[in-house]
Amino acid sequence: MADWSTIEALPQTRIEQLFADDPERLSKFSLDVAGIHFDWSKTHLTWDAIKAFEALAAEQDLAGKREAMFGGAHVNVTEDRPVEHTAERGEGNPESVARAADYHARMRMLIDAIEADAFGPVRHVLHVGIGGSALGPDLLVDALGRDYERYDVAIVSNVDGMALEDVFERFDPAATLLVVASKTFTTTETMMNAESAIAWMQQHGVDDPYGRVIALTASPDKAIEWGVDETRILPFSEGVGGRYSLWSSIGFPAAIKLGWDQFEELLEGAAEMDRHFRLTALHENAPVIAAFADLYYTQVRGCETRAPFAYDERLRLLPSYLQQLEMESNGKGVTADGTPVGRPTAPITWGGVGTDAQHAVFQLLHQGTHLVPVEFLAVIEPGDTLSDEHHRQLLLNAFAQGAALMKGRANPDDPARAYPGDRPSSTLLLDVLDARTLGALIAFYEHRVFVNGVLLGINSFDQFGVELGKEMAKAAAKGGGDFDPSTTDLINRAGLA
Repeated sequence: MADWSTIEALPQTRIEQLFADDPERLSKFSLDVAGIHFDWSKTHLTWDAIKAFEALAAEQDLAGKREAMFGGAHVNVTEDRPVEHTAERGEGNPESVARAADYHARMRMLIDAIEADAFGPVRHVLHVGIGGSALGPDLLVDALGRDYERYDVAIVSNVDGMALEDVFERFDPAATLLVVASKTFTTTETMMNAESAIAWMQQHGVDDPYGRVIALTASPDKAIEWGVDETRILPFSEGVGGRYSLWSSIGFPAAIKLGWDQFEELLEGAAEMDRHFRLTALHENAPVIAAFADLYYTQVRGCETRAPFAYDERLRLLPSYLQQLEMESNGKGVTADGTPVGRPTAPITWGGVGTDAQHAVFQLLHQGTHLVPVEFLAVIEPGDTLSDEHHRQLLLNAFAQGAALMKGRANPDDPARAYPGDRPSSTLLLDVLDARTLGALIAFYEHRVFVNGVLLGINSFDQFGVELGKEMAKAAAKGGGDFDPSTTDLINRAGLA
């Protein structure tokens, strides 16, 4: 078992006092990497904490496991697989990097063919997938695609038919390309949505709907069996996990919406963060310091949640993306060797968009009984063309909320108007929101998750927890399943038996 005793014994000094004790605190706990300014000075991290976490990192062989991941070792031990998402952006095992480059070239050629009207006139792209096959592409298209009118892209994940019908009402089936994204090409929700989209095309007179399908998968044989021609299958490696897959062919909707040059910029931004993570000392390493702060709050302060707030409408989907990345990766109860962890693992990730969230949930953050580490994300260059005052107010609100969380305000005469303060926040301030910087930002979060997992001794790259409920749903659909009285009653009341 790892020795957490030094970390758990760290003194709990108020953040304002930490600033008072060290005039250089801001410079010590802030970094600039890949167009992003990171500021952890308003957290409870100290140099003693950093040293204690560095000792834990050495004990857990973070450096060795980092090199093993980049080198193509099977660090996903429970599934006996390498972890190859960094190879998609050119950083990692040479064989994996070469394979990823070949797959990217294949994707670019197919996009070139679409742009040359090889599929006839295409105006709409309907992408069906779920989990990592939807959250990543959706984030990219929403954040970066607002000024691009090349194609109208819709990403549908929910098996609820209303999600598809909303798209059917807007799209012309004769001008629609159907993109089916599934690593195994067996995902129940995705395949049902794909079949319904095929039926919609057939009902509206499309002669060969399967001829308008692009498959994004690590199981090409399954896609061929389903009816997709081999020339329209864009593979990716088995070693690329779903929630790490937007860099692969799963990023197809972003590549076709934004254009190939922008997709390459996304990859290069991520690669810049990869190099920073791989080559920089731990005490100057952005994903590592962020993970140290995460673990300080879960292990020392007992924080059960953490909350990122995007003070930029273009990043409104980031909290949802991070929910899967962080909670599916590190929401584990056993170590990589199968023994109980014996301590908290991933906090519950939740968040929202500023300034909306200030009028919804910040009451609890400022005066509630839960200590919640907050992460503010903001962008210096505005994305809109309105009066400068819009963006000025947006940024001032983000910065002021962090200051208020830390400082608080006593009010002995009216406790209802008192603010306890000493509530932590970090800030990620982007120079500009473009493909390169967004790539670096997402890669930062990926490596942060990895460091958290290594220091906790868990495998961040499997996700067996999602399987049991899916198995039971499939059994119920076939009229079977051994359910409790409550579940059986619900199935009967809904007329599903």
